[in-house]
Amino acid sequence: MTYYQHKIIKNKSISEVRTEVESALKNEGFGILTEIDIQATMKKKLGKDYAPYLILGACNPVFADQVLEAEPHIGTLLPCNVTIREVGTGEYEVAIMDPAAAMSAVNNPKIETLAGEVREKLIRVLESVE
Repeated sequence: MTYYQHKIIKNKSISEVRTEVESALKNEGFGILTEIDIQATMKKKLGKDYAPYLILGACNPVFADQVLEAEPHIGTLLPCNVTIREVGTGEYEVAIMDPAAAMSAVNNPKIETLAGEVREKLIRVLESVE
């Protein structure tokens, strides 16, 4: 089982792709809790150049509540990360984590069911970004 799914978006800026991703996430009940700008962080901390690369920590509060109720330590696996990174001139990869793969180690049937539902939502997000 792979731990992520992805797609390539062409002929858009990273800000355009980000706007689409955030809109698609919102349509599925997610908000952005965290953002990590890998390009800026690596430049500041290591003096190393990176292509644009964002990690968005997405959270659907309804599902987060349900999984935290079922498994209090599940917070170590939250939020659901979505990445946007430059892979070529005018090309960006949008990748989503697969919550079912990430949470399979928990070995809790209720979590497996919820993770599958969240996975379906994130796949719809990925599919809707053009």
